[in-house]
Amino acid sequence: MDQQLIQLFVNGIAVGSIIALAAVGLTLTYGILRLANFAHGDLMSLGAYFTLTAEAFIPPALGAFRIWVAIAIGALLTIGVALVTEKLLWSPMRDRRVSSTTLIIISIGLALFLRNGIILLWGAGNQRYQVPVLSALNFFGVRITQSRVIVVVLAIVAILGLHYLLQNTKIGKAMRAVADNVDLARVSGINVERVVIWTWVIAAGLTAVGGGMYGLITAVRPDMGWFLILPMFAAVILGGIGNPYGAIAGAYVIGIAQEISTYFLPAEYKLAVALIFMVMVLFVRPQGIFRGTM
Repeated sequence: MDQQLIQLFVNGIAVGSIIALAAVGLTLTYGILRLANFAHGDLMSLGAYFTLTAEAFIPPALGAFRIWVAIAIGALLTIGVALVTEKLLWSPMRDRRVSSTTLIIISIGLALFLRNGIILLWGAGNQRYQVPVLSALNFFGVRITQSRVIVVVLAIVAILGLHYLLQNTKIGKAMRAVADNVDLARVSGINVERVVIWTWVIAAGLTAVGGGMYGLITAVRPDMGWFLILPMFAAVILGGIGNPYGAIAGAYVIGIAQEISTYFLPAEYKLAVALIFMVMVLFVRPQGIFRGTM
């Protein structure tokens, strides 16, 4: 196989890992809250900027661990923002039983609000973390930066943690029950509001971590999450809406396909590849490759 193709495949795994974290959050909010959240990408950007700010206050003595502490702090702050929007925005809208179309329009408005808030606070220019430049690993001519290796490993750890939570904990089982039938879950004694809070905590946390790690392999900019929203939705649809495991599989397919496409097409067409995958799946298998439930 062409060495360049192998290099693009490796890069695609790192990008797919980041999309997977965000896509899981997106599919959880849809599966449990029935919310197609177009502000999800901007939560990802917010996580990266919170990480950027937190890094400036962390003592340099922590060395290489400094950025990972900053990502954790960024995730916590992003969770706080998500919970505020739940309290002030999404909960009142659910109480009023507004339509799905209205929720989509509100989420687009929230996305614009978050993005312009980022520009107001941090500026519109590209920024980077203050991390030391690490030498790339070389495997038979294929160069893999250490940051990409760490991104993939941490993404796998987060995904395994999510699997354990959904399959082996009380809150995970409650989330699956609410995703299947919210009314039945409520009459069965499940605290649906508690499940909603946990959904936002997990979704925003994973998305912010994804945004923080995306900043390691690209510049931190206000529209970074917005340009990933289409690949996120493509991954969710490809894997089956509401299915976190399907979203993970779809994310890796989309991430790898986007990077490999640059071998044949200009890089500007990467987003078109995600769109083509999404349209193809909708035509051939509207329910996605996997069954669209948790």
